[in-house]
Amino acid sequence: MSAVTTTDLNGALPLLARGKVRDVYVLNDSELLFVATDRISAYDVILKNGIPSKGKLLTSVSVFWFDYLSSICRNHYVTNSIQRVLQSVPESEQNGVNSQLDGRSMIVRKFKVFPVEAIVRGYITGSAWSEYKKSGTVHGIKMAEGLRESEEFEKPIYTPSTKAEQGEHDENIHPDKVKEMIGEEHANKIEELALALYTKARDYARSRGIIIADTKFEFGLDEITNEVILVDEVLTPDSSRFWPADSYEVGKSQDSYDKQFLRNWLTAQGLKGKDGVTVPDEIVAQTAEKYQEAYTILTGEKL
Repeated sequence: MSAVTTTDLNGALPLLARGKVRDVYVLNDSELLFVATDRISAYDVILKNGIPSKGKLLTSVSVFWFDYLSSICRNHYVTNSIQRVLQSVPESEQNGVNSQLDGRSMIVRKFKVFPVEAIVRGYITGSAWSEYKKSGTVHGIKMAEGLRESEEFEKPIYTPSTKAEQGEHDENIHPDKVKEMIGEEHANKIEELALALYTKARDYARSRGIIIADTKFEFGLDEITNEVILVDEVLTPDSSRFWPADSYEVGKSQDSYDKQFLRNWLTAQGLKGKDGVTVPDEIVAQTAEKYQEAYTILTGEKL
C-alpha cells in the first residue's frame, strides 16, 4: 500500500494550507475540511516518504477522543462522513475527491486558533528530562530533586510552547508567558482544560494498558460566546508519547507506540533535524505497526 503524502482536489475545494501532516481546505464560510495525509515529521522536519494509512489512523483516533472527551469542553469536530464532504463538491469531481479523502478527512468548525501548544506532561521524558538534568527545571518551572528518567510526576504539569510556523521550531515557554501572549483569562482556561483533558484520557488509557507520558493540545476561541474550544488533532501518536504499561520501568527510556521510535532511529543515524531524509522500508513498516497497535489497544478496533 502506497502512502498518500499530498492531496490534489483539482480545485474542487479551495486549499487553505498544508501543514506538517494535514492539508486544509475551505468547505464553506463556517467550516474547514481537514485531510490527514501520510506525511510524517520529526524534529520539526517533514520526511520525504510517508507512513501508509497513518492519516486514516490519526483521523480515527482523533474522532474517538473528540467523542470521549466532549464532556470536558467543546471541540471543533463536526463529522467524518465522506458523503457530507461530497455535498460541497461538483459531481464531476466526486470520484477523484472520494479516493483521496475517504477515511482520512473530517469536517471541523472554523475558530480563531491560539498561538500556543498546550503541552501536558505526566512523566519526565524527552526535552523535559534534558532540561531537568541541566537545571532541575522543566520549562523554567522548578521541579522536585531526585527525579529519575521516565518517572511519573506527583501530578501532571502544564508546560506550553509557542506554535511555530511550518519550517520554524516551537519554543518551550513558562506558563506566565502565555498570559502575556493571549491574556490571563484565556491562558488560565487553556491550562485548566488541558490538565483536565489529559487526566481523563490518561486514566482511560491506563485501563487499556497504555501510559500517556505527555501530549499536546491546541485550542481556539469562539469569538461569539468567548468559549475556549479544543481544536486540531487529539491524543494521536503524532501529538503524544504512548508507552506500553506492561514494560514500563523508571530510570530509563521507554518502548513507544508513537513516532518516538522514528525519532530514535533518526538520532542514531545522525539525521536529527536534517532535511530530505528518506526512511528505509523496514523503519516505515515498524512505525506503521506501532501506530496501528496503539489505535487497536485504545479503541478495541482495527483499521
